[in-house]
Amino acid sequence: MKFYIGTDHAGIDLKDYTVELLIEKGHEVIDLGPFDKDRVDYPDYAHKVALSILEDSSAQGVLICGSGIGMSMAANRHEGVRAALCHDAYTATVARGHNDANILCFGERIVGKGVAESILDAWLAGSFDGGRHIGRVAKIEG
Repeated sequence: MKFYIGTDHAGIDLKDYTVELLIEKGHEVIDLGPFDKDRVDYPDYAHKVALSILEDSSAQGVLICGSGIGMSMAANRHEGVRAALCHDAYTATVARGHNDANILCFGERIVGKGVAESILDAWLAGSFDGGRHIGRVAKIEG
């Protein structure tokens, strides 16, 4: 699977770790930056990732900031994006299965590397359950 990933200055370390994990697991990763800890604005990177997955519908996105909240809010401004803020493997599983989420968000100040890896594993193992969730997901788009 292809992943587009972005962060702000508060998520650089976890972004770099996540890129390595995804590559080790055999996935293609397009790192949209930033590449240092100089202050940047999280919406700029949320928009880059959101637009990338909308153009490349077979891809998924990962957004990381200090908490993950700002990234998820900014990404969800785009029609067709379902960015899910996940704090553990269960929320990642449900986001994929029930909400057909296409962008995973988490916060470097909230989750450590071990939890981030378990979130990624759950995300990668999951897929949309369909069924009763189809109509609910359609209502997200209005």
